[in-house]
Amino acid sequence: MTMKLLCAAFFILHSSFFISCANFFEQESDQIIYADKEHLNNATDSIYSVTGILNKLQALADRTVLLGEVRGDLTSITNEASSDLRDVALFQVDDDNQYNVPRDYYAVINNCNYFIAHADTALKNNRNEYIFMKEYAAVKAIRAWTYLQLVLNYGKVPFVTDPILTKQDAEKSYPTYDLQAICEYFTADLLPLAERYGREYPGYGTIRGNDARFLWFPINVVLGDLYLWQASVSGNTEQYRQAALRYYQYISERNGQNSTYPTGINLYTWTPGNTTWTGLTAFGSLSASESYMNNSELITMIPCDSTRAEGNYSELRNLFNSTEENNYKYSLTPSQRMEEISAAQWHCCVGTNATSVIYAPKNLSMHRSGDLRLWRSWSEGYTNDKATGERIETQLISKYSTRNVHVYRKMMVYLRMAEALNMAGYPRMAFQILSTGLNNDVIVNDVCPYYSQSDSTWLRRFDFPTSRYEIFTAEALVSMRTTNAMNTIGVHTRGSGYTPFNEYYQFPDSVEVDGQKQAVPLATQQEYVSQLLLTEEALEFAFEGTRYYDVMRFALRSNNPGQFMGDVISARAGSNNVAEDIRSKLQNQDNWYLKWNGKIGPNL
Repeated sequence: MTMKLLCAAFFILHSSFFISCANFFEQESDQIIYADKEHLNNATDSIYSVTGILNKLQALADRTVLLGEVRGDLTSITNEASSDLRDVALFQVDDDNQYNVPRDYYAVINNCNYFIAHADTALKNNRNEYIFMKEYAAVKAIRAWTYLQLVLNYGKVPFVTDPILTKQDAEKSYPTYDLQAICEYFTADLLPLAERYGREYPGYGTIRGNDARFLWFPINVVLGDLYLWQASVSGNTEQYRQAALRYYQYISERNGQNSTYPTGINLYTWTPGNTTWTGLTAFGSLSASESYMNNSELITMIPCDSTRAEGNYSELRNLFNSTEENNYKYSLTPSQRMEEISAAQWHCCVGTNATSVIYAPKNLSMHRSGDLRLWRSWSEGYTNDKATGERIETQLISKYSTRNVHVYRKMMVYLRMAEALNMAGYPRMAFQILSTGLNNDVIVNDVCPYYSQSDSTWLRRFDFPTSRYEIFTAEALVSMRTTNAMNTIGVHTRGSGYTPFNEYYQFPDSVEVDGQKQAVPLATQQEYVSQLLLTEEALEFAFEGTRYYDVMRFALRSNNPGQFMGDVISARAGSNNVAEDIRSKLQNQDNWYLKWNGKIGPNL
């Protein structure tokens, strides 16, 4: 079901630059499905309209991953990559590049604007419940997410919010918004909906075999992202606090009140007592299943078509994997930098007595040194050409075994909450998310004593009841014992062994200076935990399309954003002229963003 709706406009007094939006909208007669109606006031109109929005999102699915991954430091392009993909990696995208189509973002926004303007939100059923408010809230969250992606990729964007139904209106001039303005607008836009509709979504059952509960963008997660980006620009501590609270709000409400949404105990580690380094222990799977359960890792996905003929077929499987469709020649592969990050981790294997530890060696094959998440997601092999018998090297990135594109998942919420907590002044709380996991005992005993009374009172707002969030123990790991209650580990333990016992992964309380111990300043603790978090996001989210934006957030917080961005991103190319060119380009923040036709981009 497809809908093609038109643009919107909203004049903002503090915007100083205005631009025509005509280039972003195609004026065709079939674009306005409901233009003759004052309201969308029946279920059929509503479902068609919302499904049309979901359809338009499909055009953004691959791009959301590729613009976030190809420009990062964890993925390299191969000789099979298209020139357009290569230009994205080298930060030399022109107006004709297939991945530089801002009109597709505005197609989503157009549909959202029309629905928001025309949905009859005052209509009630015989139980005095508002009929279309769930759809209204869901559409507002989609619009906010889409605008955030747009501004992260283009730096400054034409800002439109009201439906335009004539060519003349589309050709008017509209204000341009930067990241700060986008975040300010949409936090204010979503906040009134968060309390009532932050956990309620349209009940559409399944859509083409996909559980519709995975198709929505949770308001509190989107709000958390908006606050986190806004704080990364402004440095405002209160905005970091609000980001952390919004992520926590989602966790606490995801499965209803008095429920849990823990990190889980899915992990890969070496078998206790192993000395040959061939035996691996797996608790569950690290993949994000598309079966909806209370403990599902997946939160939001963009569903894509199963065949190219249907029009919205994701190419990610063919770009990352060897398939018959691409003659087993993939375009994207893990970078040397990704291998270095993974291998640099100390994998802490617990002994059979559950007290001693042994660290896995650093020279293991098949990407098994250090963190095992890379080994789990990346496998290499070969096949032979059917005609010539020529040997062809093959690759499988297991994260791309489905036709759908995943956007949000549980570990993102936990790690971004940790980011926000760290920058809000609570690095110890952030560290516990990485090390042990959170419950109220951890917060009260291992976090609160190190902060003031007022800070401790605020931290207790993060309520993880110990009876429902039970920390996974070394004894349970050794005995391979699990219970329904034992459900929380530190995120680093998912791939690097039992982190609470890891002597190389400790919070910096004090340092030796002239033979005496001195407390580590808060700013130093924050910087240390920031490095852990940026590394953890690489280990956990490699190849998923978040890396470029994650690095950008950390760069914005640094003393020299251009240098930070250039140094991190160029590391994928090693030490050569390509790396130096990338480093030089990214020194200028304007080069972080795409530009298109003089109509959108950082120089507007």
